[in-house]
Amino acid sequence: MPRLKRILMIVVLVIVAIPVLAFAADYLSVRFNVPNRTLFDDVEVRQFYAVKLKDKKTSYMFGQPQTVECVNALFPHDGDTPCWYRKSHTVIEVDINSGPPAPFIDTP
Repeated sequence: MPRLKRILMIVVLVIVAIPVLAFAADYLSVRFNVPNRTLFDDVEVRQFYAVKLKDKKTSYMFGQPQTVECVNALFPHDGDTPCWYRKSHTVIEVDINSGPPAPFIDTP
């Protein structure tokens, strides 16, 4: 039984250590620009607003294309999304809820 417990602890430690080491390596790569590359890039995205109306319908409003900064890394850093993700997700949907439907308005 102690052998099984030891093996289980090693497996858990490895499962926890791999993502931590991957993030640390990515952070150091961005922080010190280890492979000399451009750290940040710009991606053009389109944004639209999905406004949920009280009659259970949705109204869509489209905005102008915007340029968004992204970081050339595996994980997000400094509040910027990774470029590999941002380049494949160029449409941003913003859900806006106009409130509860009319029959369910809570009045004091």
